[in-house]
Amino acid sequence: MAAEGTRRPDGRAHGFRTGRVRGTELITDEEALFKSSVSGVSANVPNWLGNNGRLYADRRGGPCVSLCSRLQAFGDQQMSETKTQPGQVRTEVHGHVFKIIIDNVAKKNSFSPQMMAQMSDAMTLLDRTDDYWVGVLCAEGPDFTAGLDMPKFFGPKAESAEIKPGNIDAFALKSRCRKPIVTAVQGICFTIGIEMMLAGDIVVAADDARFCQMESKRGIAPLGGAHFRYLTRAGWGDAMYHLFLCDEFNAARAYKVGFVQEVVAPGQQIGRAMEIANLIARNAPIGIQVTKEAALKYIEAGEKAAIDYIPKIKDRVFSSEDMKEGIQSFVERRPAVFRGK
Repeated sequence: MAAEGTRRPDGRAHGFRTGRVRGTELITDEEALFKSSVSGVSANVPNWLGNNGRLYADRRGGPCVSLCSRLQAFGDQQMSETKTQPGQVRTEVHGHVFKIIIDNVAKKNSFSPQMMAQMSDAMTLLDRTDDYWVGVLCAEGPDFTAGLDMPKFFGPKAESAEIKPGNIDAFALKSRCRKPIVTAVQGICFTIGIEMMLAGDIVVAADDARFCQMESKRGIAPLGGAHFRYLTRAGWGDAMYHLFLCDEFNAARAYKVGFVQEVVAPGQQIGRAMEIANLIARNAPIGIQVTKEAALKYIEAGEKAAIDYIPKIKDRVFSSEDMKEGIQSFVERRPAVFRGK
């Protein structure tokens, strides 16, 4: 199950940056679980909610208003306690391999709206640049990502960062990168982290990786593709097992169900992903690209139907009393009591 050897423990090299965004609050383990819970909303906020949630709150009211006010208060409290370095998604070029790096270590690599826009820009650059044949998606620090930095997406001080029209979608919901993508994960890999890695092609995991698709624990649902990509990777039984339980599982389990293709010692995952990418890059790039394109034809009809259904999922859970209860239970640090309404 484990791959042998790696040239670099962290795979890091000097490169150019795609941009920065200032962070404010510290995310604890418990807070990280909830901050990651609105899975995949980030990629679609400009289209679904308008101005990062403000339009939705003004028009619909109810649970979303509670979400905005409570998360903003939480963010303000944390901002007064600590200051962190800006989060960013940066890129490096290694021959024909284009490396995309999530870098927000102080906040468990949680995503801001600006970082989501940077990720889309990086994926688009990989897709549109002829000299980039293979992509590697990875993250600095001990964790891949805890998910969304919620106060930056919802509330009166939410940040705005529109995804450029025609850009590649990091979750491969609206458009998918034509080039093969190898993802290296470690530590916390929650919600949107799982959805990003499954939107790629090959996953290398450190054996300390922890996975959790826990949106329904907070009264909502996965919105970044988990509801159908779990099926294509794991089959109905294993997919529903984890989507229904919202449980945490380890790298060995992820390997067993097909989410992960190799498990390595912590610190070797990026080096091994780069090795795999370089092996792929030895092959004819057009042949590799059309192979991916042809394989996608087999599943794209079913994926399209599942993607088209996402707005209906969003509308149902975002207007529910259970969502409000999920937010309140988080703020009050108690188990949620859901009523199915």
